[in-house]
Amino acid sequence: MNINEPKITPNQILKLNDQNFNPQNICIVSGAGTGIGRAVAIAAAFNGILTVGLDINEAEGEKTKKLAEDIGGKLVFIKTDLANDKGIETAVEEASKLGKIKFLANIAGIQHIDPIENFPMEKYDLMQKIMLRAPFFLSKLVIPYMKNQNEPFGVIANMASVHAHVCTINKSVYNITKFGLRALSQSISAEGNGKIRSFTISSGFVKTPLALNQIPSQAKQRGITAEQVVTDVMMGKSRVKEMMSPIEVANLFIFGFSKHSKYLIGGDLLFDGGMTLTY
Repeated sequence: MNINEPKITPNQILKLNDQNFNPQNICIVSGAGTGIGRAVAIAAAFNGILTVGLDINEAEGEKTKKLAEDIGGKLVFIKTDLANDKGIETAVEEASKLGKIKFLANIAGIQHIDPIENFPMEKYDLMQKIMLRAPFFLSKLVIPYMKNQNEPFGVIANMASVHAHVCTINKSVYNITKFGLRALSQSISAEGNGKIRSFTISSGFVKTPLALNQIPSQAKQRGITAEQVVTDVMMGKSRVKEMMSPIEVANLFIFGFSKHSKYLIGGDLLFDGGMTLTY
């Protein structure tokens, strides 16, 4: 099984003309070290926004910074443990010194495959902290900065999943957190009065380390081959039999952040190849 994370090139990135896409404005991206988080950080930087990438993996975070700079963007990396409140507070405080915080992309996530009766509670707690509590806490911290401007404005995007619409076996906590992110986006939007928007993106399976790394455990628990996990489980219900690339997902974030999405308030961008809505 050979599914590699695709290389990102400038011609793949959605570039939009938006007055808020400028170096005086900040976009914070969690999970910026790999996968979708890396792609969103690079895409935001390429669109002229000063991007602040957060990740616990310093080596990969610095790699993301270099990749963004190589295509003309500016990215500041801050090593951050999203399971630690103090670390999150420090990261937001440091970001606020660099400009006006206008955008937040909550992307960081982990996966654990087990039936509910075998699911380790310590893993449950960690997934809840990183994938639901941290997005809530980051939102709580950045909203005052978004409001405290001459013209209050901000957009908070949360990386949901097809698993925010349907639940698959042995992924109970992942399912719970993704459903929760949709509720978080709707709650932020309800309180934002059109000034602070929030939305979710629900993709199918994406060519990221997170997706690749779950294949062996899925194969073992289902009693099938790794190839069958991809063709029958991951892509089995999709009308498009190819996994999305991280930059294709990142482009949805850029669109959602932009002036073209002023009516995207609490909504969900479902890009799953027809997995949930076609039969």
